[in-house]
Amino acid sequence: MEALYLLIPLSTLLVFVAIWVFFRASDGGQFDDLEGPALRILHDDDSVAGASEAHSHPQTSAGFDTP
Repeated sequence: MEALYLLIPLSTLLVFVAIWVFFRASDGGQFDDLEGPALRILHDDDSVAGASEAHSHPQTSAGFDTP
């Protein structure tokens, strides 16, 4: 029974600290865009270097690189 006098205030304090950490991270913008960085890697860059590489490797009509 005496352990409850210690555990209940400690668990309440732990809950308040967890809530404070969550709101601090939320206000700092930690959870603003969760999918953007993950999907950004999948998009092709339309850069000049990529266009010059595409022209240096000619393809046949079947779509395969020529030897």
